[in-house]
Amino acid sequence: MIIYVVKKGDTIYSIANAFGVSAEKIISSNELKNPNDLVVGQTIVIISDYIKHKIQFGESLYSISRKYNVKLEDIINANPQITNFKNIKIGTEIIVPLNDEKLGTMRVNGYVLPGIKESVLIKTLPNLTYVSVFSYQVLRDGTLKGVNDDYIIKSALEYKVAPIMTITNIEEGASFSGDLFNSVVSDAELKETLINNIISTAKSKGYLGVDVDFEYLNPEDKNLYNKFIQTLSVRLKENGLILNTALAPKTSANQMGVLYEAHDYGWHGRYVDNVILMTYEWGYLYGPPMAVAPINSVKKVLNYAVSEIPSNKILMGVPNYGYDWNIPFKQGTAARVITNVEGVDIARNNNVAIDYNYLSQAPYFNYINGMQKHIVWFDDARSIQEKLKLVKDYNLGGVSYWNLNNYFPQNWLVQNALWNVEKIIQ
Repeated sequence: MIIYVVKKGDTIYSIANAFGVSAEKIISSNELKNPNDLVVGQTIVIISDYIKHKIQFGESLYSISRKYNVKLEDIINANPQITNFKNIKIGTEIIVPLNDEKLGTMRVNGYVLPGIKESVLIKTLPNLTYVSVFSYQVLRDGTLKGVNDDYIIKSALEYKVAPIMTITNIEEGASFSGDLFNSVVSDAELKETLINNIISTAKSKGYLGVDVDFEYLNPEDKNLYNKFIQTLSVRLKENGLILNTALAPKTSANQMGVLYEAHDYGWHGRYVDNVILMTYEWGYLYGPPMAVAPINSVKKVLNYAVSEIPSNKILMGVPNYGYDWNIPFKQGTAARVITNVEGVDIARNNNVAIDYNYLSQAPYFNYINGMQKHIVWFDDARSIQEKLKLVKDYNLGGVSYWNLNNYFPQNWLVQNALWNVEKIIQ
């Protein structure tokens, strides 16, 4: 795999010619809708067994091997026609094999919402271990408000992907509610009703597990939540069901704030099968402009998480979206949610180049619409690659994407070049 960053004057054909690959293959694999109008700073993922490289002034086989991250001996073996590797003429065309060694096998979860296009779902499923349908809402009588999920479950099973039922404490017609959680789980009878409903619904629908995404819990309900997870874990295991939980991105055990205090990393690590860390939303809808998941901030969460949770249980959250903010930022104003593909489109439509922040490991750019200044942060192939490398660096179980209703072709090109995806359904 080669991740190429478009430079001024590049065309899709000059890029294809430079690497000795088919322009049509590049266009198809990246699903480029505007291949004749590339954006400076845009990433292009080149998937091939080998590329052709013309020797430039000052280059050596060693520098070429470093450039493409290929073993020197592999380049030598791929070019038996060259007898003097220490004195290769400028302009000589050599073969550079791209025998990418994968980093290993990981588990991949993806959240989807009912209403996902069937074409998007079908293209996405081969890349997943689990698909988590968002969401069944807990009601105050211990019942669940369901969603239209039959077609997602059926498709998932056909593609050997485990469907997971996500349950939330989202108050009907409102948002996440700590009071809703407390009113149901603090009542022994309602708690039992809820657990019975979770199990019966999961089994009748054909789900293979449950994902508990309870957010903004009252800090004083930490022990109540812990005991609920412990009890639910036992009951689900008795019924052959997986238990995942989604946790806020903490950097310490005593981190303050309603989002964090009731989420006990060590406890969840003990009782659940997969802990999904929501390592995103540093740049958020009503917040000041910045990368959604800056890698330096993600690492701080992982550094703490692996001290409390068995690392192979952790699925690191990866966002599948970006934001477009008005600047200067005004408190109380909302950004516009965009897709990663749309980020490139906005840059193209406003004739601006895409920059890259190496501290955050994320692309961004500024533009002006009328009199209004904007800044856009999103993800591209480079930033996805850096995130996926963290799975190896921290020996994680894998990743979890929020959310996959919009298809991002380069994400899957990069993921599948780096990792094999574990399948728990044979």
